[in-house]
Parts: sequence; C-alpha cells; structure tokens
Amino acid sequence: MILPRSLQGRLLVLVIGGVIGVWLITAVFIWRDARSELDELLDSHLAQAAALLIVQQTQSIDDDDEIDTRVPHPYAPKVAFQIFHEGQAVVRSANAPTEPMIPANGEFGQGFATVQIGGDAWRVFSARGTGEDTRVYVGERIDSRTAILLAVLRGTLWPMAAALPLLGLATWWAVRQGVTPLKKLGRSIAQRGPDDLAPVVMPHPPAELSPVLDALNQLFERIQTVWEAERRFTADAAHELRTPIAAIRTQAQVALAETDDALRQHALRATLEGCDRATRLVNQLLVLSRLESGATLALTKVDLSALAQRVVAELAPTAIAKQLSLEFEGERPCHVTGDEMLLAALVRNLVDNAIRYSPSGASVLIRTTTDGANASLSVGDSGPGLADADRSRLGERFFRVPGTTESGSGLGWSIVQRIVDLHAATVDVRRSKSLGGLEVEVKWHAGNA
Repeated sequence: MILPRSLQGRLLVLVIGGVIGVWLITAVFIWRDARSELDELLDSHLAQAAALLIVQQTQSIDDDDEIDTRVPHPYAPKVAFQIFHEGQAVVRSANAPTEPMIPANGEFGQGFATVQIGGDAWRVFSARGTGEDTRVYVGERIDSRTAILLAVLRGTLWPMAAALPLLGLATWWAVRQGVTPLKKLGRSIAQRGPDDLAPVVMPHPPAELSPVLDALNQLFERIQTVWEAERRFTADAAHELRTPIAAIRTQAQVALAETDDALRQHALRATLEGCDRATRLVNQLLVLSRLESGATLALTKVDLSALAQRVVAELAPTAIAKQLSLEFEGERPCHVTGDEMLLAALVRNLVDNAIRYSPSGASVLIRTTTDGANASLSVGDSGPGLADADRSRLGERFFRVPGTTESGSGLGWSIVQRIVDLHAATVDVRRSKSLGGLEVEVKWHAGNA
C-alpha cells in the first residue's frame, strides 16, 4: 500500500482503513453468529410444532385430510407439515407434498434434515407419533430463514454503515487537531532567522513531541557553542596574527631599504623569526579550534613515555640553541588511553613553555611514571617560576606573565587545560622541589589511564 507523503494523510489512511477493516470483520462475525442463533431458534420452533402435532394426532382425523394454512402472514406459505399413519398421509398442510418430505430409506430416523422439495431447499424436522406407525414432518423453506437473517442484519449493519462517513469525518477532524502542534512547530522554525538559536518554547506540548523539542533545543545549543567557538577563533586569529604580520612587514620594508648587508641580514632573520612565530600561532589556534568544536577523540592505547621522548627529541635543537639542559626520565611502557595527536600537543606545549621561559643555562626535566593503575607526566625547570597570582591566571586566553620578553600567544595553557579535561585527567602546577622553578604534573587516574 502506497501511503501519502503527509503525516496527516498517513494517519487518516491508516486509521480509517483500520476502522473499515475492523467493521468488516465485525460484520462477518455478526452474520455468522446471527445465522447460527436464528437456525437454533427456528429449529426449536419446528420441534415444538412437531410436538404439538403429535399431541393432536390422537384426535379423530379422516384419511388424507388437507388443512388450509392460508393465514394472512407472509411466511405462511413457507411452512409445511405432514402426518403419516401406516404409510399414508392423514394430515398435511395445503403446500405440503403428498410424499414424505424426508424420503423413507430403510429405517425411520428422527431429527433435522435439509432436503429439496419442488426445487426449493427446506429444513425439515421428523419425529414419531404416539404409535410406532405414525410419523410427523414439519418443514420450513431455507430462503425464509435467509430473509429473516437479512432483516435482522439490516437493522444492525445499516446503522453502522451509515455511521462510517461520520466516523471518517470525526477521524479526519481528530487527526487534524492532533497534528496541529507539529504544524505550529514547523511554522515557528520556518519563521526563525539564520542566527536565531534560542530554545524553541511550546506551551503544553504533547508527550510525543517533547523528545523532539528537547533534541532540537539541544541541537541548537550545540550549534550555538560551535558558532561561538568559531567566532572566538576568528576574533583570536585576527587579534593575534595582526602583530606578527605587522612585524614581518616592518622587517621586510627595512630589508628592502637597507643598503648595509649586516643590517639587511639582521632584518631578514627577524622576518624569519616573525614567520616562525606566525606559524606557531596558527598551529596553536588550529589545535584550540579543534578542541572547542567538540570533535570526536580518536581514543587509542598510547605509550606516554615513547610519545614524550619523541616530542623531547623534536624540541632538543631549540633547547640546545638556548644552552639549556634537557633531560628525560621515563618508565616504559607507560600506557594511557587518549588521542595520540592531542597528547603530543599537550607534551609539546608543556616542554615548549619550559624551554621558552627558562633562562639560558637552566635545566628542564621531563618525567613519566606509572604504578600500574595510574600514570603521570611532569615537566619541571630551574627557571624563576611563577608567583601565586600569576599561577592562578594560567589557562586564561592570551594571558602572558607581565615583564616576559619571550614571544608567545598565551594560548598554550588554554590548550593544555582543554586537553587535560577531555582526557579526564588532572593538572597540578607547583614549584619544583628538585629544580626550584615551575613544575607541571598531569595525572591519569585508575579507570582513565
């Protein structure tokens, strides 16, 4: 069955089709039940009539008497009776044949039988009289029963058939009223502007529509979060990229105008440093954008020691150029469950910050530990550390420690904190007991490691 495309049309087709189907099944059951009950009733009347004739047979009746049964009733010609004595018809109705209505084949049998008489089907009841040689037959035409059955069903089914159109109209009205909240919801959403992500409010929504409204409002909330993250990313990128681009442009102009080779080389080196800073800033912004967009993590089992050792090797040239002592101590394997790319970004930001803000000749120590249930990563240095007031502001976007001369965007700590949260880990910032500077420790606890 091809259903209409509209929900209202589908409901109407299914409901009205179901009602008609149930109506037809009910009509069939009513027909069969009424027919059975009617047969039982009329059969009992035949048996009662035969009993009356048996009682009356004791009266003096001349042979082959024919009783006129022409009474003013439409069913009178459809009922007949016979009384046979010693094989001869002694009493019969005017419409009864002279031969027994139930042919005598062998022994006489009492009870009901359906026979053909004069081309018509008859229902006949036969019984013995008070004597063994007396037989009584009472019959009724089958079509009279059918006529009575039809008359009974007309009184029952015709009102039901006449009520079907009214039932269909009532069903259409009920379905139309039932889908009205859905239509209102569609109109409400269609009238919204592209930037209107406020929750959809519908007073007294149907129970079936409440989950749709909740899911829709949750979707709007997620879209709002992503949209705000995109706007922040755009604003952050414009804000932070303006400075290195301006510096690159200034150094390039100096290099173009400078005639002294040494000064030109200095300007070109400054231009390259500006490019490196811009590249690092773009990478940081891209990582932060991915974290805030709610992207799904690619969780795998990661060896934190191997990962940290690889990142330390990548940053070793920077530490050497700054004359820092870069050390790694790790227990292998040190497994945690997480996104390998984000964990690499976490380690890289922590180690890069330690290298960047430590003075020349300082030491930086990276350590990974595990006790089977928990795992941790710590990055400490022998630099000046941070004051308590500055430590409390770590993680704020674009926050940089006042007085620092190192280039940076202030996004590294935001990225670290977000990655830690996504991996259900904890981060602790304190003064290093062994080196005296700043120490950052990230812990993966049992069940999350």
